[in-house]
Amino acid sequence: MSKSVLVLLADGFEDTEALCVVDVLRRAKLDVVIASLSDSLEVISSHSVKIIADAFIKDVKGRDWDCVFSPGGMPGALNITKSWDAVEEIIRAANREGTIVSAICASPAVVLGSLGLLDGKKATCYPGCEEYAPQYSYVNDGVVVDGNIITGKSAGYAFDLGLTLIEKLVSKEESIKIKNQIYYKE
Repeated sequence: MSKSVLVLLADGFEDTEALCVVDVLRRAKLDVVIASLSDSLEVISSHSVKIIADAFIKDVKGRDWDCVFSPGGMPGALNITKSWDAVEEIIRAANREGTIVSAICASPAVVLGSLGLLDGKKATCYPGCEEYAPQYSYVNDGVVVDGNIITGKSAGYAFDLGLTLIEKLVSKEESIKIKNQIYYKE
């Protein structure tokens, strides 16, 4: 049975951060479910790209996930926090169970930091977003793995983050296979 990944998508998400990660995860045959945090399955990116989500967030609550992923972008990351009723329980439950909780760009600080999930953890985020959760120390790396928390710095690291998630969810070999399929060069 394939491992499952929940992608939290709110209006204003950063296109590359969401779609690169979803793309490589689906290439690895992971069960990726994009959940809309709005009243419509159509979610609009920060660059006005319209994506049709697979489900509403209310319809996936209570399901066990192997990974919960929050793309960044502004105001996407802030819009995730406007949906706390829907997502806080999912993210906190995932973290309690040791499930991979991943975020990129603004979301490590805005989403994970707001929930206190970065306590005692190393994380990265988009430069300047530290102000949303200044009580934490951030590192300048592109992708940071600290236990079950996996963070990415920016859109430029979306493939790296996706490949890291594949390595953790499937295997290093599968990550290398997908990397070679897309002719990704570091």
